[in-house]
Parts: sequence; C-alpha cells; structure tokens
Amino acid sequence: MSAAIPQRPLARAYDYIVVGSGSGGCAVARRLIDGSDASVLLIEAGPSSLGVAEIDDPAAWVPLGRSAYDWGYDYAPTPQVNGRVIGIPRGKVLGGSSSINAMMWYRGHPMDYDAWEEAGAEGWSFKDVLPFFKRSEDWEDGETALRGSGGPLRIERCASLHAIAEAMLDGSAELGIPVIDDPNGESNEGAAAANFNVSNGKRWSSAKGYLEPVLENDRLTIVTNSLAIRLGLARGRCVSVTHMVDGRATVTEATTGVILALGAIDTPRLLMMSGIGDPVELARLGVETRVALAGVGRNLQDHPLVQACVFRAKQPLGPTVGNGGGTMMNWKSSAGLPQADLHAFPVQGNSAEPRIRELYDLSGDLFSIGCGLMRSKSIGYMKLLSAEPGGALEIQPNYLAEPSDLDALVTSVETIMALAATPAYADWFGGYAAPAAALRRPDIVSYIRNACSTFFHVCGTCAMGRDDMAVVDSRLRVRGIEGLTIADASVIPIIPTCNTHAPATMIGERASDFLLAAA
Repeated sequence: MSAAIPQRPLARAYDYIVVGSGSGGCAVARRLIDGSDASVLLIEAGPSSLGVAEIDDPAAWVPLGRSAYDWGYDYAPTPQVNGRVIGIPRGKVLGGSSSINAMMWYRGHPMDYDAWEEAGAEGWSFKDVLPFFKRSEDWEDGETALRGSGGPLRIERCASLHAIAEAMLDGSAELGIPVIDDPNGESNEGAAAANFNVSNGKRWSSAKGYLEPVLENDRLTIVTNSLAIRLGLARGRCVSVTHMVDGRATVTEATTGVILALGAIDTPRLLMMSGIGDPVELARLGVETRVALAGVGRNLQDHPLVQACVFRAKQPLGPTVGNGGGTMMNWKSSAGLPQADLHAFPVQGNSAEPRIRELYDLSGDLFSIGCGLMRSKSIGYMKLLSAEPGGALEIQPNYLAEPSDLDALVTSVETIMALAATPAYADWFGGYAAPAAALRRPDIVSYIRNACSTFFHVCGTCAMGRDDMAVVDSRLRVRGIEGLTIADASVIPIIPTCNTHAPATMIGERASDFLLAAA
C-alpha cells in the first residue's frame, strides 16, 4: 500500500514553490529537500497518483490518456495530416506524465546533448548531463560508466518478453540492424530490450521514486487539485504564485524562488497568463506585458509517430506482458546519417489511430508495430486563445511540414512492413491488416497522413539558449526576471532522439543543483 500525502496546512510563504509535479518537478522538490533546510511547496493541478490501481498497472497505461488523469489536450488539425485532430495526453496527476506514460526510460544518443550546447545551451553537452542521468537511476544491472544505481527511479527490462517483442530482436538482425544490450549504452542504434520505470510488476513513477520517500518530511508540503493561475511579480522578481485551493484563489509567497515544471504546454501558458511572453501575443489576449520574451510558446517540437502498422496474427496473443511492448528498434533512414533517426516498438494488439480503424478491417487477432521519426525537423507553436484559467489553446506541432520528415517516415514504414514478413515473425504474421498490403511509396505517404500521431514528446516551448528567442539561460533562469526557474521539457532547444521523460528528469536534477548553488 502506497503512502498517503500528509495534509499539512498551507503556509503564507515558503522558501521555494515548485509548480507542477511531473518528471522535472518531482526531481527538483526532492533534491531541494535533501540538499538544504529550505521549506518547499509543491503545487499539482491534479489528484494524487499514489496507490491508484490503474496507474500502478503497467498493462493499463493506454486508457490513462483521455482519463481523469489527463489534461485532454489536442493538436490542431492541418492539411498535412488530412485535417485530423490528434490527442496529446499530458498527466494531470501527481507525477505528471510519468504517472500515465508507457514507462519508457530512454535518453537517446550523446550527440543529442552535444547539439544542445552547439545551439547555445552552454554546459549541456553529453559529458555535462551524464552525471545527472546517472544520479536519477537505479538500473537493474548496476552502475557503469554510463548507468547509475541507487537513484530514485528504478529501471528494469521486462522480466519476460512476449513473443511479438522477442521477434523484433530476431527480425531486426535479419534486416541487418544490430541487436544491442542496452539502448542507453554507448550507442542506441539497433534493437534491444527496452528500459522501463517498472519494479515488481508495477509502475515506478517520479512521484513514487522522488516524492514518496520524503512525504513525512515536514519541510515538504504537497497540495494537489490546485491549479496555478498567475505568477506574482514585484521589483523585477517573481515573488508568489496564485493558485486555486478549495475553489478559492490563494496567493502563496516564495521567499527564495519559484520553479515552473508544468510541462511544455502549461509552463508557457502560465507565463503568458502572468504577462511574460511575446508582447504582440499578450496584447491580443488583453494581458499587460510584464516581461517581453518573444520565444514563449514558440519552438514546439514533438516526434511524429505512425500509429501504426497493423498485422493479422496467426494465433491469439494471450495476456498482455509488461506495458504491451517490451523491445525497441533504432535505425537510420539513410546510411550516411551520423546517428539513428528512426524508432519502432511492438504492440500486443491493435494500436491504430482512429482514422485507420475507420478505413481498414481490423477485426480478429492483431499485433501492431508503431514506427516514427526521432530526428524530426518540423517546428510548431502553442498559443493562448484565452487568458482565462483553463481557457482554449491552439497547440500545433506542424507534423510533416518538413519534406525530409515525411521521407524518413516512408522509410520507417517500408522497414516495418519488411520486418513483419521476416522468418522471425513466421509463427505470428498472418498477413497485412493496415496497410492491407505492401504499398508503393506514394501510397505509403497517403497512409502516413492518416496514421500520423504523437509519441507524447512535446517540448521546446521555453527554449534554453543565448539568442533573442531563448526564454531561459543555461542555468534555467527565465530571462529578464529574478527568482524564476523552469525545470521541464519546455526548455529543450532541440528535441532529442528519445522519449522525453528521462531528459526532463535530468533537467530537474540539474535545476536543483543550480538552485542550491545560488542559495
């Protein structure tokens, strides 16, 4: 039985206020408690996740999107995806998206972080960030030069692989894609058993790993079901947060600093609602500009996912193993690329997008392989359509806007169609379901426009850097104002080739060090 959150009375002021309890926010709150004598208030808009059966169960993660634990956001339609609205699940619950995601722990390639430094994020090369990845980890194989042990987040492979997942390893080798031991090792190119935040058959969220061990510390106060609606600014400093408590707007002061960790959608939303952003956008909303930062809400990035290639199964798949996946495959869309850009994973069942389900006969026993692009170039934005709390948003990733993204995705689909037909899948592959046959390249493009979805890796909307569009500096401080830090995926300047939970956790770990060093 998981621990309950102690109900401490809300004080007038705290040393630090952390807004948002996702991957970054949990790490910051925990390290501030461990590393100082400071008082910390953690504000979460959703309910607790601790001890919730459907959150704990790795096999039950898919319905958590569009549930009471999800914000219910959508990406706006474009002609590139045939006018479809694409849901973008974001955790509205203690632990944030780490409490509703697929539990993948994957940090991508070292070159991803070297690219951050080249883009102006000084001190964020791979050698700089590796210690913070390691500090967060409790890897089942123990500490190595590249992996950590004893950290807050338990990381394990599936204890046993479903045959569909096992076949990905054998089939990839038949296609000339190597099989590797650890996708978080020296290279991520190849097929491997995936790393998961799972232990003893249960989800190991950031709330479980970072917060649960310090719940009884009286310097930590956690307020759930509390929506932050405004930041208080005075004399060039962020001094308070206005948040809803039992239906009433309550102002709580921060004597040392405020840390925003609401994620790549709600961090820029709160900034703009508080008068921090592009003056043109703020004027459109009728919000007074307090700090002019043109980059707030810009640079939105997410990995496009073809959801999915679906195949007929020769036999029933049986009970779900793990999270319904178990393995992963990373490979290059072109041999001349410096690193893998394509990614795929198996699904024990039908994981097709709604439009694909409308267009194809997907009855009977099925398995799927999702595939997508991890070095996507298309850039989007998010903007407020209303400055009211909970008001409408326009969230636009601009999927497939860059022709190179579409070209790479065609290659990913071609590879997956070939993978399912390898001898490794001979006991399972009973024919193509969606697409219903191997396709020519123009027909694959049409399929992708109907199947394009999200990996849930939205990031970049408060990017770190040195240019005029940078929202935070290399110490994660919001430019133009004191006492305000961002510690979530919104600060990512260039999307890495991985799920964003691990890099967001690393960002939270680094943010806490910066804060403690400045105190």
